[in-house]
Amino acid sequence: MATKFFTSSRHLVFLAMALGPANAIAFNAEGAAAPANSRRPTGDGELAYWLGNMVTHHRFTMAEVALATGMAPDEIAAAIKRLRIPADPIAPRRPDAPVRVLPYPGGRHPRIGFLDGAVHPQRETKVSVFTPWDAASYVVVDVPEAIWSNLGLTYLAHTHVPTVWTKQNVELPRLEWNRRADGSLDLDRTLPNGIRFSSRVQPVRDGVRMELTLFNGTREKLTDLRVQNCVMLKGASGFTAQTNANKVLAKPFVAARDESRRRWIITAWEPCHRPWANPPCPCLHSDPKFPDAEPGATVRVRGWLSFFEGADVEMEFNRLNTAAESWLRE
Repeated sequence: MATKFFTSSRHLVFLAMALGPANAIAFNAEGAAAPANSRRPTGDGELAYWLGNMVTHHRFTMAEVALATGMAPDEIAAAIKRLRIPADPIAPRRPDAPVRVLPYPGGRHPRIGFLDGAVHPQRETKVSVFTPWDAASYVVVDVPEAIWSNLGLTYLAHTHVPTVWTKQNVELPRLEWNRRADGSLDLDRTLPNGIRFSSRVQPVRDGVRMELTLFNGTREKLTDLRVQNCVMLKGASGFTAQTNANKVLAKPFVAARDESRRRWIITAWEPCHRPWANPPCPCLHSDPKFPDAEPGATVRVRGWLSFFEGADVEMEFNRLNTAAESWLRE
């Protein structure tokens, strides 16, 4: 298939039309979009990466690119043409290759509903995992969405309810995923009180392995370290029904099936504290809980997200349990 680029007048007209009333953006005096949650790439290398991420893989509209980058529409269109950003992936994924995992760029809310429960979602905890059967379909994994402790709500990846930091008028700095040569992503955040958490996402052939570690840099023991990790289904074709009728909860597994009843998205974390699903989003949760952490201690939880095609998802749960045994012992 020939590579397509957003260089024709037809494509530019389409991109301009995307800036209709439904996707209204406030522009400053210079005509540049300035959404509050935007992040402008610095340098052509980063600009090409993020435009490829948004346009080629996530199939963003011009309005969504503007919301994610804070760039003006004509500036975006010129950069797409100058940097030769393809409209579709240049090559399909090989069956034996790891699934495609990318940092989620923001600009498009990862939920369908319950939007008031996730205002200004931060992109640095979110990754897009693309399905093996459709290059345009993906789920957004928030890892972590939230961390609680005996101190209260210690971290939240969006604005919804107060955290221990917002109560003190402390704004956490924006971060980005570290992108590694093997396709893995990692992120480290140190909170003002010395708690440090790290996220690791490693793509494999049928999904991703995930790990969260937490270092207690405070002088007190940390307890009740509950974690909320969210798998949002809005971007996965066939999985967007806002219901739990297509979900299976079998601790630690939480799975959703598509409209054909043959394809499944599965997530699990160990040790699983609470398996659940939220229909309005829609999303899946297999939420883990860290062990209590003494001062200076590091604790860890591990999880995965995988894809399955077949009728017997219970059999797939058994296979995953066996496959995960050695990895969870590492």
